[in-house]
Amino acid sequence: MKVVIFGLGYVGCTAAACIAKSGHHVVGIDPSPEKVEAIAAGRSPISEPGVDEMLSDALSEGRLEASRLVDSHLNEADVAIVCVGTPSGPDGAHNMSYIAQVSRQIAEAVKPDRAKPLTVAFRSTMRPGSIDQIIAPIFRASLKDAAADVVELVYNPEFLREATAVEDYFNPPKIVIGTQSGKPSEAMDQLHEGIDAPVFHVGIREAEFTKFVDNTWHAVKVAFANEVGRVCQQLDISARQVHEIFVSDTKLNISAYYTRPGGAFGGSCLPKDVRALQHIASDTGANTHLIDSLIRSNEAHKHHQFTKVTRDLSAGARVLLVGLAFKADTDDLRESPAVDLARKLLDSGYKVSVYDPALRPEKLVGQNLGYAYAHLPSIDTLLVDKATAESETYDLIISTNRLVKTLSLGDAKVVDVSAIP
Repeated sequence: MKVVIFGLGYVGCTAAACIAKSGHHVVGIDPSPEKVEAIAAGRSPISEPGVDEMLSDALSEGRLEASRLVDSHLNEADVAIVCVGTPSGPDGAHNMSYIAQVSRQIAEAVKPDRAKPLTVAFRSTMRPGSIDQIIAPIFRASLKDAAADVVELVYNPEFLREATAVEDYFNPPKIVIGTQSGKPSEAMDQLHEGIDAPVFHVGIREAEFTKFVDNTWHAVKVAFANEVGRVCQQLDISARQVHEIFVSDTKLNISAYYTRPGGAFGGSCLPKDVRALQHIASDTGANTHLIDSLIRSNEAHKHHQFTKVTRDLSAGARVLLVGLAFKADTDDLRESPAVDLARKLLDSGYKVSVYDPALRPEKLVGQNLGYAYAHLPSIDTLLVDKATAESETYDLIISTNRLVKTLSLGDAKVVDVSAIP
């Protein structure tokens, strides 16, 4: 099949690499010249294990293209996949402007005399009802009565974790395909052929809501564990032992992954989707007090960790922060708790250096670039290489992820914030 992907961020770039590896011809569309040039050269514009190699292979085998313009790329396409951002708006709702813009581009570029409908699959997280109330009307306005015969609108949420996205693409926990009728989509089934996972063919709104439920549940588990951990610490109770007892119950407590007291949640998905679900609950009159408290609880935990790591530090102390991205092996700084920690350390007068081998300021693009410099303008001067990190003397080394294990730090004092309840 020929697949056109709109948006070459973390989701779109990974999808392009994986779909091309599966044998399909992929065209990536993005307005960013940096991203397009990188893809066209067989390089990944993001830091994600395995993506660089797959993009390079796909390019050399003639199964990958990249462009800033739609042009005629949709003429022979079987599937168009929309992976553009839906960042949080001022009120917490998703900003749907990029979705609307791309939908309009597709509607204007698709030929009305196609032999079979173009399947347009949306993977960006969006409020339930968005396809019915925002996207479908855009296609009807452009294609009139022929819209239903020219395009098949599908919602196909992704379940990719950054740093393990390639593994998650080929071995997902589930595949969810939402259609207007709730029945299977031939093109989407063909796209996922060979992937062994439970497949759910559902209505579009059920599919749209899936990502909200998943991400908000993950956020609930992290915040709950950290609140319990703080209470344990205040009462001189072993959070480790309490956690050990809790996660032994795999029948009811489900998973140990998100329930260990430690780091705050962050990244591009959980915070914005929690805010959006809060907005939906408020807008519809549903009272969701726990969900409403999640962001406040997470911010409280960030401050709690800051006060714990700095309680014995003297004014002007030298601090090495190991890991700035919200997760090891990625360069995604969006809503990273480590960025907030670095900012708090700087604001308090500490001399801060940062070591994160996956992070290169010159490679940051799009929303990631804007977030980095808006929240940490001095990022260029803070970053140090491995040799410097290992040779300098610091009053405290703060580890935010497993990267500290790659350094030879001697007898330096290391505090792992992921172990602070």
